[in-house]
Amino acid sequence: MLDFAIFAITFLLALVGAVLYLYPASRQASGIPGITPTEEKDGNLPDIVNSGSLHEFLVNLHERYGPVVSFWFGRRLVVSLGTVDVLKQHINPNKTLDPFETMLKSLLRYQSGGGSASENHMRKKLYENGVTNSLQSNFALLLKLSEELLDKWLSYPEHQHVPLSQHMLGFAMKSVTQMVMGSAFEDDQDVIRFQKNHGTVWSEIGKGYLDGSLDKSTTRKKQYEDALMQLESILKKIIKERKGRNFGQHIFIDSLVQGNLNDQQIVEDSMIFSLAGCIITAKLCTWAIYFLTTCEEVQKKLYEEINQVFGNGPITPEKVEKLRYCQHVLCETVRTAKLTPVSARLQDIEGKIDQFIIPRETLVLYALGVVLQDPNTWPSPYKFDPDRFDDELARKTFSSLGFLGTQECPELRFAYMVTTVLLSVLVKRLHLLSVEGQVIETKRITVSEDRQILDKTQ
Repeated sequence: MLDFAIFAITFLLALVGAVLYLYPASRQASGIPGITPTEEKDGNLPDIVNSGSLHEFLVNLHERYGPVVSFWFGRRLVVSLGTVDVLKQHINPNKTLDPFETMLKSLLRYQSGGGSASENHMRKKLYENGVTNSLQSNFALLLKLSEELLDKWLSYPEHQHVPLSQHMLGFAMKSVTQMVMGSAFEDDQDVIRFQKNHGTVWSEIGKGYLDGSLDKSTTRKKQYEDALMQLESILKKIIKERKGRNFGQHIFIDSLVQGNLNDQQIVEDSMIFSLAGCIITAKLCTWAIYFLTTCEEVQKKLYEEINQVFGNGPITPEKVEKLRYCQHVLCETVRTAKLTPVSARLQDIEGKIDQFIIPRETLVLYALGVVLQDPNTWPSPYKFDPDRFDDELARKTFSSLGFLGTQECPELRFAYMVTTVLLSVLVKRLHLLSVEGQVIETKRITVSEDRQILDKTQ
């Protein structure tokens, strides 16, 4: 599973062609602490490679130089912000576009906006409402998929090992495809074909575009283009079927169709949600279950809340909203696992943070993985402790980072609901255990390798 940090690096590459930032004579970034380019052409890319990932590179850079640091990607100046305080100071008028969505659209060579500010805002609201409406209309489906997974696990012998990340990716694929595209994806074989094409596209937009290997390999490029074309063909077919007709099941595409977007805009937004929604949901489900297996007290407390809220009654949307401790478990999962370690924005106007000037058209990274484990903000940052979110200040800080409340991205909001329902079903009936003696090694993708972020639990 790809780490989102790779998209930030690749997005840098995509932006370099748009505006070149020439080295100043001193190669120092407007007085901002940091490192000078290691190589004339690649800037500090070799340093990122040697660190193992962009996240680890930023951790080391911020430890060495402080909360505001600079480095070079090619000939482009990059500024990274590594504490909550400096993130709050960052003034950037471009608040209408989601940075991850912008990165993903750029890598797919889609138009990120292309319209006026009001048009982009309208399109964003349609996208968000599409997520909300599909969740509300398909709650019973989500519950059914969760119960199917429970039945599958119950059918195993008591000490059967479960390949967790594999099962969670399959569960996420089923959830997203049916909520985005409807009953056309009830057949498992259709989901498997979608998953194969999804994996090809997701892998190449991370690795292939970054190192240039995709353009150098005719075979790989054709496989990527064929996979993307097949995904888009499916979406176009469903869009055509849904136009001007009423269905009992309201899906994500319906909200976009009813919003009078053109077919290409609907394809782009549906593709973004299908790609990102699957990965975010799978990662959140995987890590949440993993942490529950390693924290007996947390699992017990969650079990007690689930029993208290649902009792012997059904799981309903209204009752799910009352699972306060479960929300804290998921927030702590996002924080501890650093689900989104890096976000990126282009500086539209000259800005200032502390005494440092950030030039216009500088790429600004939000080093969220660094911020989420800053001991000044999060006491005992490496400890999995959902109770920390009992504190209103912790919740407000988390919200300001885009992980909670009105500022959370639609894909994460979707993942929160899907994971909450899944945990409600599983924890109510199962005692989740990690494999005895197994060592879980967290692997973040490097700029030269395509590896899973979480080893399968086997």
